[in-house]
Amino acid sequence: MALSDSVRATPRTPERSRPASQRIGSNGSPTPRKRRPDDTKLAVLFLIPAVIGLVVFYFWPLVRGIALSFTSWDLLSPEEFVGIANYQRMLADPIFWNAARVTVYYVILNIGIQTVVALAIAVLMQRLTQSVLVRGILLAPYLVSNVVAALVFLWILDYQLGIGNQVLEWMHLDRIGFFTTENWVIPTIALVNVWRHMGYTALLIFAGLQAIPANFYEAARVDGASELRMFRQITLPLLRPILGLVLIISVIGSFQVFDTVSVTTNGGPVDSSRLLQVYIYQKGFAEFDFGYASTLSVAMLVILVIVTFFQYRITRAGQTDLN
Repeated sequence: MALSDSVRATPRTPERSRPASQRIGSNGSPTPRKRRPDDTKLAVLFLIPAVIGLVVFYFWPLVRGIALSFTSWDLLSPEEFVGIANYQRMLADPIFWNAARVTVYYVILNIGIQTVVALAIAVLMQRLTQSVLVRGILLAPYLVSNVVAALVFLWILDYQLGIGNQVLEWMHLDRIGFFTTENWVIPTIALVNVWRHMGYTALLIFAGLQAIPANFYEAARVDGASELRMFRQITLPLLRPILGLVLIISVIGSFQVFDTVSVTTNGGPVDSSRLLQVYIYQKGFAEFDFGYASTLSVAMLVILVIVTFFQYRITRAGQTDLN
């Protein structure tokens, strides 16, 4: 009697609450565990086109370009291995060093102005309006191709007929050869690209601002902090990872500028706008010196890797203060 009472007193575990391996079927045998479907084959199937494109259009040209940098090849005759002769020639080439100097000057102007203007626009959007229409207007210049933007500004800033110089004359100022004067050509090209890219950069920064909790600003206002102090002590520190990412993307894009220069100045006047990309194109497709052009490309790749590495370390783009 006591045994039966103890059996009745012991609660039975519901069938659904048991692990799958302990469930009992209607015939008394354990119910087999349901296995999750394996999506590995499906994932590989979707990855194959991207991997093929990456290998064909990125890795293979990279390996091929590095190999060509050790050769002399004019596209018509067979490749001739020359070792490091192209690199020795590059180090002694005054045009290469001038192109590198001009490129660095352009990158500093472009990135400095573009980042400051984009940051100001993003903060104003965050504080004053978050309208989708405003964001669309800001993005509109980025949808215009570089060639079209360059041609439009070439006409606007033309020395004789451009409306820009006519406005300067109306203001009793001297006309400026924006694309024909050595001192003005690089700042002009930089400002053209700033106009085209600042809206896109501002939207990237604006997206980063959305991730900053609003209670940080509310607490700072309660403590009597001004807008400038909140910007310095809250916005900038918490926006650092996004700013680091934006700077890395912008610097890489600025080093690769070609179409704006090709359409407007083609490297002139007197090599004052001959950037590295323009010099590489001229050596490869104008002079058919593909070996040396590949050497210049490898040099620019090394420069970009070094600059990106130091940017990533200095800005600590992989870390965030939002905990």
